[in-house]
Amino acid sequence: MSESPRGDVHAPEEFNEMYSGTPPWDIGGPQPAFQALADAGELRGRVLDIGCGTGEHALIAAQHGLEAVGIDSSPKAIEIAKRKARERGLNVRFLVHNALELASIGEQFDTVLDSGLFHVFSDEHRAAYVESLNVVTRPGTRYFMLCFSEHQPGDFGPRRVTQQEIRQSFSGGWQIESIEMKKLDTNLGPEGIIAWLARITRKPD
Repeated sequence: MSESPRGDVHAPEEFNEMYSGTPPWDIGGPQPAFQALADAGELRGRVLDIGCGTGEHALIAAQHGLEAVGIDSSPKAIEIAKRKARERGLNVRFLVHNALELASIGEQFDTVLDSGLFHVFSDEHRAAYVESLNVVTRPGTRYFMLCFSEHQPGDFGPRRVTQQEIRQSFSGGWQIESIEMKKLDTNLGPEGIIAWLARITRKPD
């Protein structure tokens, strides 16, 4: 993947076209780091999976008995996600939607999942994304984010993210609970990507 001068990785139509095949981040199942969160009972209440791709993380929330909504800008990804839900007999709402316009969903959530979305945004769009998150969350909402770390070598794929950038982006109205190094799996090889898993909680108003 390549970055634009603004720092964004691909336009929505480019992401959509990648689902004509299998994009590198589509591993045919949930990211192990998010599966572990679900198995540990850290996903609670109403769950929103932003940039859900083909839906694996919203689907694991539903498997754990939670109400889940998955959104993605790619119509092709959403169609695949809907098919998976039907095949698995799981009730998940999947919507084609812009992550920077969450207010138009008109709902609030207790858990938000972000696997590989935050790191595609430019600085300007990062700020807009957090503002968008503020509208669909409430005090106590937990946000779990998995993104490329600056410790990942090379310059392929999205921009790398530092712990300081995460803390700065969520400095207003959010509490950083932890940022720990994890692996983000891809279908390019077993070594995966060096990533940050951030646990962030919405503060009381």
